[in-house]
Amino acid sequence: MIQSIITATGSYIPDIVVRNEDFFSARFFTKEGTFITQEPAAVLDRFQAITGIQERRYARLDQRASDLGLAAAANALASSGIDPETLDYLIVAHNFGDVTAGSNRVDLVPSLASRIKAGLGIRNPNCVAYDMAFGCPGWLEAVIQANYYIRSGDARRCLIIGTETLSRVVDAHDRDTMLYSDGSGAVILEASPDGGPRGILAHHTQTHAVDYAELLSMGPSYEPAEAAGPDRFMKMNGRRLYEFALQQVPLVVKTALDKARVPLSQVRKVLIHQANEKMDIAILERLFKLYDAGSPDLELMPMTIGWLGNSSVATIPTLLDLLQKGQLPGQHIAPGDTVVFASVGAGMNINAVVYQY
Repeated sequence: MIQSIITATGSYIPDIVVRNEDFFSARFFTKEGTFITQEPAAVLDRFQAITGIQERRYARLDQRASDLGLAAAANALASSGIDPETLDYLIVAHNFGDVTAGSNRVDLVPSLASRIKAGLGIRNPNCVAYDMAFGCPGWLEAVIQANYYIRSGDARRCLIIGTETLSRVVDAHDRDTMLYSDGSGAVILEASPDGGPRGILAHHTQTHAVDYAELLSMGPSYEPAEAAGPDRFMKMNGRRLYEFALQQVPLVVKTALDKARVPLSQVRKVLIHQANEKMDIAILERLFKLYDAGSPDLELMPMTIGWLGNSSVATIPTLLDLLQKGQLPGQHIAPGDTVVFASVGAGMNINAVVYQY
């Protein structure tokens, strides 16, 4: 039986470092338009205690999401030695397309996948390039799609990229703006030459739209003087999203593990979307509770959110690339290890993949 295996990873971490103290002079408002009079230091301390974020990365003014994606793709291809002309699919996950600095306008034509394919100089017309919009779980869902192409025999080699410039679509007067960052990550997924018991073992995906679609949406600025303007920014119902994630994500992960017939005790790493440190830890604890397995060792779940922030679709592939290349001290993946990938985000969408190295 054909199995899909990861043969290369790549990432691009932007140059501009934005620390929490850089928001010290920000003027934050509530959803209702009331100015928040709390001392900035107290706001920042509470933010860091909840999210774990100390700093994040922003793209340069001359860069857009497709530029970051091109850099991550080139990094993956360079580390693999693979000829780009042999790719069957090039899938790019994002949520806002290319947003030019200072514009707050989404640019989706042509697709980011076509832009990146052109940037890589791939002339093979049989390399199909398209975009995926699926919220923060978009990169992982693109991996799931690529797995189907490979297992069906339609493809042998796919490049899957997650890229985003969230710094261009956030409201400077909303405290949640401190969560978000820019970045890109990529993997190359291929058909296993030996069909052995490795690669993607199982997955599970859900969409909870009727009751939860509006937990992440676009809306006007919280600053009353700017609220009537034409620009729309990413908005989040943080409390309800937190509760939703804790209730639903562990169940999706357990379903994927059950499909793979893999016990929780066999999992060596959980690579979860870097959304909020406190939330991610609570999800892992809730998963262990489902198995009545006690408290988890947090070394099981490597984190990058503290210094990279939440870059949406880019968080998991960037985390994986850093892990694979030995850039996360004390963390590694060994042959034979079982890894769980999981994400939750706008839609509301949830997915999980069980993978064996």
